[in-house]
Amino acid sequence: MPDSQASLGYSFRPENRCQAALTTAAPAFRQQSPMRKHFRVAAVSVIVVEKPGMIHIVRMLMISVALCMGSNLLGAEVPVSTNASDSKASGAKIRFEKPEFDFGKVVAGESVKHTFYFTNTGEGVLIISNVQPSCGCTTAGEWTRQVEPGKFGSIPVQFNSVNFNGAVHKTVSVASNDRSQPIVALQVNGTVWKPIEILPQYVVLNVPPDSQTASNVVRVINNTDVPMVVSDLQSLSKFFTATLKTNAAGKEYHIVVSTVPPLPSGNNQGQITLKTSSTNTPLVTITAIAYVQPAVSVLPPQIGIPPGPLDQKLSPTITIINNSTNALALSEPSMNRTNVSVQLKETQVGKTFVVTLNFPEGFENTSGQPMAFTVKSDHPQYPEIKVPVHQLQRPIAAATAQALPGNTALPGAPAQPPPLPSGTGPK
Repeated sequence: MPDSQASLGYSFRPENRCQAALTTAAPAFRQQSPMRKHFRVAAVSVIVVEKPGMIHIVRMLMISVALCMGSNLLGAEVPVSTNASDSKASGAKIRFEKPEFDFGKVVAGESVKHTFYFTNTGEGVLIISNVQPSCGCTTAGEWTRQVEPGKFGSIPVQFNSVNFNGAVHKTVSVASNDRSQPIVALQVNGTVWKPIEILPQYVVLNVPPDSQTASNVVRVINNTDVPMVVSDLQSLSKFFTATLKTNAAGKEYHIVVSTVPPLPSGNNQGQITLKTSSTNTPLVTITAIAYVQPAVSVLPPQIGIPPGPLDQKLSPTITIINNSTNALALSEPSMNRTNVSVQLKETQVGKTFVVTLNFPEGFENTSGQPMAFTVKSDHPQYPEIKVPVHQLQRPIAAATAQALPGNTALPGAPAQPPPLPSGTGPK
């Protein structure tokens, strides 16, 4: 290869005019340019001259390169990659026939089933690695896991409409090895219709400790064109009573759910039933829950401290909250251990109190008797508030090991071997 051709890094074809121009210019360029820098543009080595007298030759070279690149006449051989992934650059491609499904209008409780079909339009094997619905109400059946190029697969899905009412929008995410769209979101849309609508289905009543009474209204709505007749309203719990009122004859009725005192503190639950003439919903069932706040709340209800003796001073706190409308007064806070001091602070007058128990460093309940914090109250239901205090016990093995001197073996442990004579042992 001539020197001019070697300087440009190409195997030239004599019949190419662009190559001829470069061949002509290169020798003069090399002879007159002792100082030069090399860089590569579009796989062509171009020599940049730092000598003013060579500007015209540089321009000739640049024009020749530009013309050759523009007309694709350089004749350089382009290397071909042998990478398998490059040979199938498109890879697998997933295309769904219809990524959205509208099931229209269904009656609540019906199951909606649909199958999504897709085609592998790519050149590689399509692998469906996962199908994930957006919630538990929608499930996916056994889908096609691998699809050859040009073949199709399917994904069956099912939507359970039991607990729905109104417009529904669900998503099913499909994961595959399609690099252009690794996740495809399928849509399941429609409307769930209830012939007889209960609003709300669950009645939750928060009952203050002083009044013991609370109530709420449940609407029974007939969405059909046939007038509805209701009858036989019953409360199946002694804690609730129900009263029926007609809002629009044949179309809408109201049920007033109320508590029946006295109610114990905490949650009280019961059911209320109503018969209807609707063939779709012959019996309406309403769940009622009444939460009765205690007159006085103690948080936490008990205190736990680490095993003794304590490594450092410990000061746990107790919060006492008055939930009633009348003010609460506390007095004579005490702890049945003389070395534990107690502080009582009223943070909100008549409503909130904070108790601090101060356990000194080294404290240990050596007597084994139960410990408790007590405080007197002017509330008739809670003349004395008591909070148990428990100190955890150390593990028996650890406690025994601390009590035994030196290397004395624990009871039941294997005896230590006698020491080796002087001068023996591993060297």
